[in-house]
Amino acid sequence: MDLLTANDRPGAYPASWYAETATPLPLQPRAEGDLACDVCVIGGGFTGLSAALHLAERGYDVILLEGQRLGFGASGRNGGQVGTGQRQDQDWLEAKLGKPTARALWDLSLESVALVRDLTARHAPDAGYAPGIIHAAHKPGYVPEMHAYAEKMARDYDYDQLIPLTRDEMRERVGSPAYHGGEVDMGAGHLHPLRYVLGLARAAQAAGVRMFEQSRVTSLTRGDPALVETDHARITARFVALGCNGYLGRLEPQVAARVMPINNFIAATRPMSDTERRSVIRDNHAVADSKFVINYFRFSEDNRLLFGGGESYGYRFPVDIKAKVRKPMEAIFPQLKGIEITHAWGGTLGITFNRMPHFERLAGNVLSASGYSGHGVAMGTLGGKLLAEAIAGQAERFDLMAGVPSPRFPGGASLRTPLLVAAMLWFSLRDRL
Repeated sequence: MDLLTANDRPGAYPASWYAETATPLPLQPRAEGDLACDVCVIGGGFTGLSAALHLAERGYDVILLEGQRLGFGASGRNGGQVGTGQRQDQDWLEAKLGKPTARALWDLSLESVALVRDLTARHAPDAGYAPGIIHAAHKPGYVPEMHAYAEKMARDYDYDQLIPLTRDEMRERVGSPAYHGGEVDMGAGHLHPLRYVLGLARAAQAAGVRMFEQSRVTSLTRGDPALVETDHARITARFVALGCNGYLGRLEPQVAARVMPINNFIAATRPMSDTERRSVIRDNHAVADSKFVINYFRFSEDNRLLFGGGESYGYRFPVDIKAKVRKPMEAIFPQLKGIEITHAWGGTLGITFNRMPHFERLAGNVLSASGYSGHGVAMGTLGGKLLAEAIAGQAERFDLMAGVPSPRFPGGASLRTPLLVAAMLWFSLRDRL
């Protein structure tokens, strides 16, 4: 099944609160005929647009191909959280990769957040970047672990932006009986993701990138030059950069064996009064909890709670997304039982077996960055910059990310979904017990 059209109409953004409150670019032309360029970028999300922008700023002639609309995929639908760190924490990275590599990966993560802040300020000020992500512990035993981690990060990484929260302090900030404490990361933040990604698109276009929408890539032939084909065009390119994430399909089986699509869902409530809002989240911070099947939420600029929760692993979204998200939302916030939900939408993201991003040089002139596993606003943006650096001959930082082990899903692309479903059922049960 084609993920680009399995749940969405061709050429149309989903009916999300984000799409309702963003101004898209005029529809870009479809790629047609024989074209040539220095770099062909496949994918019009954070990674692809960041790569295209950074390459164009270096003087490269860039063509960007998007199968639907710019920012159509997970980049324009996600929770908007701009997190520090990698998807795995520093303890995991130190144990798997050693302290020097763990430190280098941490430094990259801080750069990724700083890069988003800078690009937002320059190209998408309407995205409304705001600091602060609360990490909420849904089990009492997780609280001392979070507090010890905040102490470790201050001691070993000179990072003093993680502020421990007791149970009472958490209740003051997040009006839910579900959480027992945690921490707030003031070095992280949140924004309107679709406005941000469209800001990147406008900047890339102004820098000279030739952008084509509704131009789905049907084949990629490695060579020098590489050949990229769509239904209506043949593009020869010195380099190819893939930023497809959950929408890769079978275009590159080598990547598909390591990055698989899953679906996630968000709902937006009716606007709340200031008093109602403060009783849910006191400050303008985003929240993510400690469940494996994570709940994440924040408020919009017009006081709607944007609540993300629930996952699915088939191609199709559930028929009633509002009901799917309402269940975890009301479990976290019983006081919102029955509140009107005005928007509900799903999106497809790419995850990896160990939840770390998958960077790979597939050939000397074909590179890929994807698999951000729900941590892609910042790391996807930086991933595009690292692709540009590597193409320009400065590959050390891309190679650092590519050196992180990225196991194949057991059974490869054909068996990854049923095995993951079984694993996620187990983790979901663990979350409840």
